[in-house]
Amino acid sequence: MTTYQSTPAPSAGTSSPAGRQAFLLLRTVFTVAPILFGLDKFVGLLTDWEQYLAPQIDALIPGTAHQAMLAVGVVEILAGVLVAVAPRIGGLVVAAWLAGIIVNLLLLGGFYDVALRDFGLLVGALALARLAPAISLPVHRTRAS
Repeated sequence: MTTYQSTPAPSAGTSSPAGRQAFLLLRTVFTVAPILFGLDKFVGLLTDWEQYLAPQIDALIPGTAHQAMLAVGVVEILAGVLVAVAPRIGGLVVAAWLAGIIVNLLLLGGFYDVALRDFGLLVGALALARLAPAISLPVHRTRAS
């Protein structure tokens, strides 16, 4: 009778270069993209962001659709910064934010392709949050005098 021994899977931590690289890629994109999209809410170079606000959501929030997009921009910038400094929590915040965007797009209708893309991003943000505790990044410490 042949017995098989299972080989432990490589850790996603620092002992696995692929796991560390995946984490760094996800942290980079979920830092940079929300910050850039958030900044664009103020300058509007990429698109007219107000077209993506469902009337049902617009009716629930105070102010104009433009003011809502400015608030969205601030939240996105803060979420990107949070991912940079605390990727586990930031990944969860970005995932929740993307879930809200998906609900908004489904209410709006006609942007199902964007909602599907954002679902893929949501899964990536969850992967970032899941990988973050396993990756030990260098900590810069100052010596006490």
